[in-house]
Amino acid sequence: MFFYYFFTNFAAMKYIAIIPARFASTRFPGKPLAKLGGKTVIQRVYEQVTKSIVHVFVATDDERIYEHVRSWGGQVVMTRNDHKSGTDRIEEAMEKIEAMGGHFDVVVNVQGDEPFIRPEQIESICHCFDDATTQIATLGIRFGNSLEAIQNPNSPKIVVDNNGFAMYFSRSVIPYCRGKEPQEWPLTYPFLKHIGMYAYRREVLREVTQLPQSSLELAESLEQLRWLQNGYRIKVGETTYETIGIDTPEDLEKANALINNK
Repeated sequence: MFFYYFFTNFAAMKYIAIIPARFASTRFPGKPLAKLGGKTVIQRVYEQVTKSIVHVFVATDDERIYEHVRSWGGQVVMTRNDHKSGTDRIEEAMEKIEAMGGHFDVVVNVQGDEPFIRPEQIESICHCFDDATTQIATLGIRFGNSLEAIQNPNSPKIVVDNNGFAMYFSRSVIPYCRGKEPQEWPLTYPFLKHIGMYAYRREVLREVTQLPQSSLELAESLEQLRWLQNGYRIKVGETTYETIGIDTPEDLEKANALINNK
């Protein structure tokens, strides 16, 4: 279904997915090249994304990752090693791809440590650009009834308007349910968890990488608040699929167990 939609309704727009991948990591050095079910993490991410988007590139600052991606026929771009964010790395990668003659309307940023990303999630984020006013898109998933999960500051929350555009992102519980005991909050409001996958119109990606850090971004340590504070419209697509990221060696062990069980 997605492929039919992509090649018909999206025919007038060209999509590209960029997967930033760094070798250096405080919690898990060399993570992109770690083995997961007989393949590396970065190869599994790449193969999942190509199920939905034709043009896919890895953006890396490490020769080992670069040569590894090339070894199995993946497309890869070398970038500088001084970028402060994955967004900046993606912008440099796009500039190099365009210098080679590539032209794309929407850039999808897929995290390089999410080997179980689903085509349905990519479909949801691409659908956001059906709305001509969408400048940036991201994903959200309902928290469910766990108050502990809602209160977790490592799981940012999103409040959206009636048209599905983000009003605010926060590590705090938003909104505050006045007159209700905390245990009642999950049944009072459909809290929305942010999933850190983004897509940008090409010209918007170029613009947001030129913005200085904003006061809200610094306060919450959430890059997307920089864009909101500068007036950009972020459409939130809803998904029913949770992401499974590989942040630590322990996460890799769990992921391997998941694959083995399947």
